Amino acid sequence: MGWARGTRVILFAALVCALVLPAQATGRDQGRLWVESQNRSLQKQRSTLSDVARKAMPSVVSITTQQASDLQAAADGEEAQKGIGSGFIIHPDGYILTSAHVVEGAVEVVVSVLHPRGYVEEYEAIVVGEDARTDCALLKIAAPRKLPVLKLASASHVRSADWIVVIGNPFGLAHSVTVGVVSYMGRTDVTPNGRDGDFDYIQMDASINPGNSGGPVLDLHGDVVAVANAVNVAGQGIGFAIPIDIAKTVIPHLQNHGRVRRGWLGMSVQDFSPEVAEAFNLRRGRGVVVTDIVVGGPAERAGLQVGDVIVGLDQRSVRRAHALRWQVAARGVGRNVKFQVHRLGRPMKMTLRLEEMPSEQAPPASVATSAAGRPAGAPQSVLEELLSPVPRSKGRQAAPPAREAGPGTGGSGQDTRVP
Repeated sequence: MGWARGTRVILFAALVCALVLPAQATGRDQGRLWVESQNRSLQKQRSTLSDVARKAMPSVVSITTQQASDLQAAADGEEAQKGIGSGFIIHPDGYILTSAHVVEGAVEVVVSVLHPRGYVEEYEAIVVGEDARTDCALLKIAAPRKLPVLKLASASHVRSADWIVVIGNPFGLAHSVTVGVVSYMGRTDVTPNGRDGDFDYIQMDASINPGNSGGPVLDLHGDVVAVANAVNVAGQGIGFAIPIDIAKTVIPHLQNHGRVRRGWLGMSVQDFSPEVAEAFNLRRGRGVVVTDIVVGGPAERAGLQVGDVIVGLDQRSVRRAHALRWQVAARGVGRNVKFQVHRLGRPMKMTLRLEEMPSEQAPPASVATSAAGRPAGAPQSVLEELLSPVPRSKGRQAAPPAREAGPGTGGSGQDTRVP
């Protein structure tokens, strides 16, 4: 018993020493049963995010629009609704980048800018140009001073799990900041409002709401890497942004022509897959397959045929049909492109001259919906089902009720909306 009691005393003393010794690490921790963390890395991270938001704030603007029907309602004595959105200044002379759907169909566009002294200035804006396929629009305001700008970086250096900062005007709440991480890069199976377009989305979990569209998505350097654009309203933390590289390609077109003059070859292509290979009796390989040729178009005149496999464009490998379509369109009208092609396993080289894409019918201001609540004729995909236009808001108030969602067409029952 004496030995056992002595053992318990020794063990108890060792335990006390073990508890006391860590507390002796610093004088401030004496008397505690734990060692207090300094949270240095967390404080540094918070400081970085705060600095990014604070420095970018003066360059982020709120956008309010009115359509002809709104003005008529006001003339009839009814309370007119206003569309809301976000944007950011890209040139000191008052050029502003936003989403095309924010200003689509608007007869009046008003931009609110934060003055250096802290109050808000309002300017009427003109729409220099807009492009529905990339959902980009360029605005211009006449300010009496040079305006602060955000620098445009590249989404090519962005990776999944990178931190991003989003600033915008959700539900009219100007300069709201949300923070999140990049969830996925290169999401091409999401088409806002059921429209075909040149989308290559960055998926992120930062909160996006109606009114955020057109606002900047910033990296930790405070540079713009994407433009906030769409959100899945049936889920949480599923937002989408357009890579700034796409906007940088179309901005010169919008400034000079008011629209994008896309290069066009007159052909359709699909990714090389086992199903496509079987349909065209092809061996397994890489590249994209030509599935249709427009009679009399540049592709036919150059000698391309259905079933040809395009493996290279201007000495660069071609792996995805979506990427090839964008690269051709972005090169513009009048340029020559060189294709490396495999036909029945035989390598070939072809030079094609890009022509202007035939005029397309302007997209409707809103999306027609079927009885089930799904846009009529909307494409089916895993991530994109029910799509609806920009919700209207009467300024700073509770969010308007969302239109009831249908069951969806992609099997996930999700609802993707343009904010």
